[in-house]
Amino acid sequence: MKFYSVVVSLLSAAVVADGFGISLQRSRLLSVRSGSVSLSSTAEKTEGKKAGDDAPPVNLGWDTHKAIDEAPETLVREEDGPDGNYPMRAKMEKMLREAQISITEAIAEIDGQAGFQEDCWTRENGGGGMSRVLSGGNVFEKAGVNLSVVYGSMPQEALQAATERGVDRAKGMAPGERVPFFACGLSSVMHPRNPFCPTMHFNYRYFETDGGVWWFGGGTDITPCYVNEDDMKHFHGTYKEVCDRHDPNYYKEFKAWADRYFKIEHRGETRGLGGIFFDDQNDREPEKLFEFAKDAVNNVVTAYGPIVEKHKDDEFTQQQKEWQLMRRGRYVEFNLVYDRGTVFGLKTGGRIESILMSLPETARWEYNHIPEEGTPEYDFIDACKNPREWL
Repeated sequence: MKFYSVVVSLLSAAVVADGFGISLQRSRLLSVRSGSVSLSSTAEKTEGKKAGDDAPPVNLGWDTHKAIDEAPETLVREEDGPDGNYPMRAKMEKMLREAQISITEAIAEIDGQAGFQEDCWTRENGGGGMSRVLSGGNVFEKAGVNLSVVYGSMPQEALQAATERGVDRAKGMAPGERVPFFACGLSSVMHPRNPFCPTMHFNYRYFETDGGVWWFGGGTDITPCYVNEDDMKHFHGTYKEVCDRHDPNYYKEFKAWADRYFKIEHRGETRGLGGIFFDDQNDREPEKLFEFAKDAVNNVVTAYGPIVEKHKDDEFTQQQKEWQLMRRGRYVEFNLVYDRGTVFGLKTGGRIESILMSLPETARWEYNHIPEEGTPEYDFIDACKNPREWL
């Protein structure tokens, strides 16, 4: 209970620290005419409409999401949300829906025992989502892949939670004004039972706010409990190939970004052994960024599946299982205190079960546990404190 209180306090501190003085700017603006997309550049921020008094409430609460038996053909509606790139919204949702189905089918096949339960819901002010969650499996203790389509208005401080720290996003807005937004994303965390099978996380998303502001973000990262050079070469190598197909600088940039982003500051170590991470991407045509996100999400199973298949039947000791649970504790710390998606979801009235789906069913904290030098556990901590190059 003491640790729970600390986590709640840290989360509150993170939200407060994240919540003031946020502003908004973009140098590239989007226009849509007759279903086509065009971009223009400007040195000044275009003043878009602001959320008025009749805008949807910010924090709708977890119980305002209406469960439905079957998801509609699309959760994107042209008349909802801020003015912007409706064709891209629909295209992103369709692509992510297809990825959700293909990934969950592949993971269920690897597990061989449990399937994914699907929950669908809608929100009164537009959008909704589909959660697919596997629990009690043979290989996976818990795995979830969530699709969300969200319309609403957010407080200016939520912009900071939605994107890179320090990005100026609400310039010219009066204090207290809310920002109309659209967001579509697919997020996942998978927690295997075996300590030699890594946890894996991915998230790919598309945002728009009023005034034609848009960006892509996302990434895939891996959190093992032990260092396995071959596994890391496979995982990172897969994503380097993906990156290289779109920009020769992407892998180096996004690998370093992941090492920075997934750092647990109060521990001085990363959550795991990295991958790729990117945000605020609108430096080229939306179609090109869309194709990169599509390529990346469709290579999740290619990067991760063979590693799980390789280790799912490895023998392990009780001590190794306890080490896995301690590393899961670190996972919980990062997600509750630092994770951008968690903070954004909590600030904008997201569905709580979906937001906290990323947490493992079991975790462990030991007082001042320090691995002995020369052990595999010590080597792993060293890799977390001093991020390595795997390729």
